[in-house]
Amino acid sequence: MSKLAFVFPGQGSQYVGMGRQLVENFREAAAVYEEAAAVLGQGFIDIILNGPEDELRQTSVTQPALLTTSVAALRVLEAHGFRPDMVAGHSLGEYSAHVAAGTFKFEAALRVVRERGRLMQEAVPSGGAMAAILGLERSVIEEACRKAAEQGVVEVANYNCPGQVVISGQAPAVEAAMAYCKETGAKRTLPLAVSGPFHSSLMRPAGEGLGKVLAGVEYQAPALPLAANINGDYVQTREDVSASLIQQVSSSVRWEECVQRLHAAGAEVFVEVGPGKVLSGLVKKIIPGVGLANVEDISSLEKSLAYLKESR
Repeated sequence: MSKLAFVFPGQGSQYVGMGRQLVENFREAAAVYEEAAAVLGQGFIDIILNGPEDELRQTSVTQPALLTTSVAALRVLEAHGFRPDMVAGHSLGEYSAHVAAGTFKFEAALRVVRERGRLMQEAVPSGGAMAAILGLERSVIEEACRKAAEQGVVEVANYNCPGQVVISGQAPAVEAAMAYCKETGAKRTLPLAVSGPFHSSLMRPAGEGLGKVLAGVEYQAPALPLAANINGDYVQTREDVSASLIQQVSSSVRWEECVQRLHAAGAEVFVEVGPGKVLSGLVKKIIPGVGLANVEDISSLEKSLAYLKESR
């Protein structure tokens, strides 16, 4: 059987009503939502299922909401006999990957992510911005950021896939870097509707606060291979867990390297576990021809289960 990699989405994949079908049809998913309600209150679950959307988009709500929905989908897959051989998650999704790998119990991860979202929201400086750069080599984008540094902080936030890189920092510097990228042949430069300059050095205060949160939570080394965002390498020890998660808040998400590492270790099927299909699209561009599946509702679950059974 092909080795399975489970990958977990991050902020931006959320939508009102995510997880509803799984909760209504599977006891395992309902139990995850019930556990989340016990920690964060029933009002939190109501926002996930019923909105309003502007509340769900608040970083302090979005992050635990995505974790909850992704873990619910994970538990349904496990109940059907499918467990990953290796895992990774995009930004916030790395916490879902850690739950899948046994690093954190769900309740502990939920408490950490709640504080992570709050810390990131509080750390947002005025004038922060992010932008996607399409159709340009990463080295050219990195040079554009260096040139724009005279205008302020601007850095690569996400190496998502070939031809898709996200930059982050202070608005004047981000705008200058976008202009340089246009001049050097970028197909498109797209400002992103975000609340702050995530995955840039401007978020270091949030990382420092996160370190204190992690110090008060029980966790262990992952029981499965887990490729970390900060470098694409495996997280080996308990100390690696805290160091990587603290650094991740203010460092580039090296998603290309994460996917390549899992593929090099034998992953032939990637299952996106949680809302949306953003990561499926990125994986397809990074490793053309690899097997893809996703689980977020009944339809996607049924298709994925049939596909996974065939690939055994």
